[in-house]
Amino acid sequence: MTRMISLFPRRALLGAVASATLVATATGVLALAPVAAHADAAADINQAVAALRAIDTLHADFIQTDAQGGRVTGVLTMKRPGKIRFQYQPGVPLLIVSDGTSLTMIDYEVRQVQRWPIRNSPLGALLDPNKDVARFARLNPTGRSDLISMAVRDPGHPEYGTLTLLMVRKASAPGGLELDSWIATDAQSRRTMVRLINPQYGAPVNDSVFHWTDPRQQNHRAG
Repeated sequence: MTRMISLFPRRALLGAVASATLVATATGVLALAPVAAHADAAADINQAVAALRAIDTLHADFIQTDAQGGRVTGVLTMKRPGKIRFQYQPGVPLLIVSDGTSLTMIDYEVRQVQRWPIRNSPLGALLDPNKDVARFARLNPTGRSDLISMAVRDPGHPEYGTLTLLMVRKASAPGGLELDSWIATDAQSRRTMVRLINPQYGAPVNDSVFHWTDPRQQNHRAG
């Protein structure tokens, strides 16, 4: 079995969280329309960041689509601060878990474990309570008033790629925005998309959900 399934392109997982500086510097006399547009963009970014921070717990199904159009499904569980679990469908021996400190990718097929501090992973934008996402984000035009597209990218490290968060305005969601999906694009412009289905907020989640079995010690499948 080819081990190409991952939450993000492998290079992005190995790098720090993708980010980009929102350029706000201008010279000369600016027209009122660009100033207003910039103010609106900043407000949307701040609202998106506040909505992410307002998520206490989240449970959702997900569909992951890779650059070749291949799909896998699974279940996502998230809990503040910094905990997340991606449980893939039966037959996919991969598990991705954060315990609040480290993001761990466990491959039960080859008995391999890889780990990164959450602040140095693409998921830092979602999980790290100390990450200043607003400072390192830019807004992408969507043509829709109900949809916010926020990209994070480190211009000093293009090899880390870009993480784009898509959020839909919904009054019942935390902060008035629902996390719909994200797209990770690596340095070779290969894209991986994760789409959330039927997200549920606020339900109790036991910390044991974020425990996992080490395949290097025992012969267990993901789960």
